[in-house]
Amino acid sequence: MPASVRRDRAKKLIERVGLTNARRRQLKEYSNGMTRRIGLAQALINEPDLILLDEPTSGLDPLGSRDMKDMIVKLKQEGKTVVMCSHLLADVQDVCDRIAILDGGELKVFGKVQELLKDQDVTQLKTSRLPEAAVKEVEAVLARHGAKLLEVDHPTTNLEDLFIKTVRESAARPGQRYVPPTPANKA
Repeated sequence: MPASVRRDRAKKLIERVGLTNARRRQLKEYSNGMTRRIGLAQALINEPDLILLDEPTSGLDPLGSRDMKDMIVKLKQEGKTVVMCSHLLADVQDVCDRIAILDGGELKVFGKVQELLKDQDVTQLKTSRLPEAAVKEVEAVLARHGAKLLEVDHPTTNLEDLFIKTVRESAARPGQRYVPPTPANKA
């Protein structure tokens, strides 16, 4: 690769991984997160179609982890094949289309993430807010069909999404405490 092309690619990749402000620092001064980012930039210098990543979010804070996962998803959207090895299962679930689970050196599970995560023994119904009387009617219909209403609840998020939302909301309103929306304060 000619030096001019290499310099141009390096500059663009440093920008892409968010290290423009640290580009003059020595690598030994980089934090763990910065080292992960520069490692991704190095892996992309030759514009490969296949990228192999080992524990790409290990040791990163939640914001750094989210940034790394977003970069991996963007690579996927660009048509790159990304093979990722990780024991951080939430990260795998966030970015992977297909997974393979190995145990004791043997392939135990392989397939599309969304299909593998579905519990085929449970059917979930999701509605807008239902009054208690409607819930009782649904229970009666289910009983006629030999099924039982197992749970009536409200959807939840995960801790990472809550953390990211909280930090971003707080950054948008410095000095103000973030208060999650409730039916009482939504209006």
